[in-house]
Amino acid sequence: MKYLGDPRSGSYQGMTASRNRFGQYMRTRAAPVQPNTVAQLNQRARMTTNAAAWRALTDAQRAGWLSLGLAITRTDSLGQSYTLNGFMAYCSVNNNKLDAGDAAVSDAPAIVTPADLLTATITLTSAALSIAYTATPLAAGNRLFIWVSPQKSAGRKFNGDYRLLSVTAAAAASPSNSLAAYTAKFGVPVTGTRIFFSLETYQGGFKGSPFNVSQVVA
Repeated sequence: MKYLGDPRSGSYQGMTASRNRFGQYMRTRAAPVQPNTVAQLNQRARMTTNAAAWRALTDAQRAGWLSLGLAITRTDSLGQSYTLNGFMAYCSVNNNKLDAGDAAVSDAPAIVTPADLLTATITLTSAALSIAYTATPLAAGNRLFIWVSPQKSAGRKFNGDYRLLSVTAAAAASPSNSLAAYTAKFGVPVTGTRIFFSLETYQGGFKGSPFNVSQVVA
């Protein structure tokens, strides 16, 4: 149900407020799906580990993470900007590091801004999945996080379901050949379906802006 009123996001009693390209809306609150996949269970275990490690830090270390969090700005579902607290900054950096295969750190690092991709071109068939990008190779120390969607209808233009497919080596050269990884995760690409991609550069626990693109399987 669409409505006019103050911006809202979240649930209260039996209703949930949100927005899409057509404006704000209200809907009946529904319990989120809990598929208990390996990926979901791994993320929950990681957050438990993060909480235990956070408690073991010194006050000085936690103060360092708080200072870092205040320098990191994010945008919420209503388009409002906010900064991170110390624990959020700790989880953000170390989750990125672990996804990239790096070791977690106890001391807050200096903030890094990786160079964003300039272009991305997808070659996609049932027998090939290649991601060509510039600049190439990536800057020294930079890696590329490749997020993908399951196969969708070709008519879809919006996607909110991205899953981590792979992370390239540091300073990797274009293109990234991802057919084997995608097939293992989602099956062989089917001609006529659409796949969404979100590509993020990474360095030292920090990510650049996502480069989003989609392609219909030829």
